[in-house]
Amino acid sequence: MRENEPPPSPKSAARKGNGKISGAVIGFEEKLWLAADKLRGSLDPAEYKHVVLGLIFLKYISDAFEAKHAALVAEGEDAEDRDQYLAENIFWVPPKARWSALQKQAKQPEIGVLIDQAMDAIERENSSLRQTLPRDYARPALDKHRLGELIDLLSWVELHEAQNRTKDVLGRVYEYFLSKFASAEGRLGGDFYTPQSVVRVMVEMIEPLKGRVFDPCCGSGGMFVQSEKFLEAHGGNAGDISIFGQEFNATTWRLAKMNLAIRGIEANLGNTWADSFRNDLHKPLKAEYVLANPPFNVSDWGGEALRDDARWVYGTPPVGNANFAWMQHILHHLSPERGVGAVVMANGSMSSMQSGEAAIRQKMVEGDVLDCVVAMPGQLFYATGIPVCIWVFAKNKATAGFRKRKDEVLFIDARRLGTLVDRVHRELSDEDIERIARTYHAWRGERGAGKYADEPGFCKAATRDDIASQGYVLTPGRYVGAEEAEIDGEPFEEKMKRLTTTLAGQFAEGSKLEKEIRRSLQLLGFGLS
Repeated sequence: MRENEPPPSPKSAARKGNGKISGAVIGFEEKLWLAADKLRGSLDPAEYKHVVLGLIFLKYISDAFEAKHAALVAEGEDAEDRDQYLAENIFWVPPKARWSALQKQAKQPEIGVLIDQAMDAIERENSSLRQTLPRDYARPALDKHRLGELIDLLSWVELHEAQNRTKDVLGRVYEYFLSKFASAEGRLGGDFYTPQSVVRVMVEMIEPLKGRVFDPCCGSGGMFVQSEKFLEAHGGNAGDISIFGQEFNATTWRLAKMNLAIRGIEANLGNTWADSFRNDLHKPLKAEYVLANPPFNVSDWGGEALRDDARWVYGTPPVGNANFAWMQHILHHLSPERGVGAVVMANGSMSSMQSGEAAIRQKMVEGDVLDCVVAMPGQLFYATGIPVCIWVFAKNKATAGFRKRKDEVLFIDARRLGTLVDRVHRELSDEDIERIARTYHAWRGERGAGKYADEPGFCKAATRDDIASQGYVLTPGRYVGAEEAEIDGEPFEEKMKRLTTTLAGQFAEGSKLEKEIRRSLQLLGFGLS
């Protein structure tokens, strides 16, 4: 970008009467992303992520504060009374940290220092944001001219909607930017982001409507955001669910704190980042719902020091792979009365025979805590192109409201679902997600879900004996069988006669083409022997 060129803005998006961009426009997030990405320069996406998302968060809390500030002034109230803001769960923003103050200084060379000071001031004034906000805007590697232009770009956007903050523009922008940064970072992006369609499958299946929701490896908080959306879509209230989470990576923990704060979602993510295996911050917790996408096949999870841990009810997980440690950690935190959990796993977890994993799988089946296994399509994740699966656990298969499912497991093969959105990424449609969730709900006898029936090639209700006969391998393809071929009603003899006649004609046409090609080559002096 040239020195005097104005900052890019998605001007083609519709604007409200005040000239600011309306969040109702389809594709608005993409336009804003393209404009912001032009300002990235040579910064690595992993670094730029924190620059942009930190500013978006700052813009949000400032917009929310200044909207309340203006209302208090109009009412003749003391607009600098902190209690007026805290009573409505609005963060207190000191004067020098307000967006309007920073925007006035956006073209100054010290803008990075001013942003860092603003972040410090906000954290000092709001204890729930301690250790959360990024503060590295003054570093020399960050071009201050581009930083100022990014502030100008975000200033176009009205990020706060007083009527419904959980649906405001910022929530959409933040979530969209997370997905784009995950895509840009490739493998590393999977450390903080689970694709939305995968999260939706999990949430729609276990339906977190009332109780405690836990994610022991919560990344940037996507499971909680989708749970809140699900609750809202079904007429629930925010107070119907309580959110608990833990995250090992410090920067990802901060992303989650900001992601939830801008949506007004109250959550207990612990007072710091921590390892769920070696420093469980929620030891007494027994949750009604667990949603998790743990890192796959982690070898250095500290298993040597945890050989006799009380969580390993179904067998001690191998030191060299944390997959079954994660699953048993999740089972440990499920409520024994009505706990249900969904966890994303690498496909190998369904069939591995090494290091005692097969024995753990067998004991889970015999312990009757496995409710459903879903084989997912490949290319859903930014971090890996390999297909994954979803394990659904239920601590009590005789829960009120559902049929008793003792010693039964539902297998769903969803590998054929989804649509490629680009060369390397696939997404599940609303119809795909509904089909998977509805099948599970019908099978467990949920009211209004319809009657369940096995569907060859897609789903099969298997007994414990069925699973034992397969050596406790849980790959859905072993159970659902092949999709039934479509019957066209044409008698076999007639079909064979028609097909052989067609084939004979194609052979004759092929022979004719071969002679013409040979003749043409001979005329060119390249005869074939």
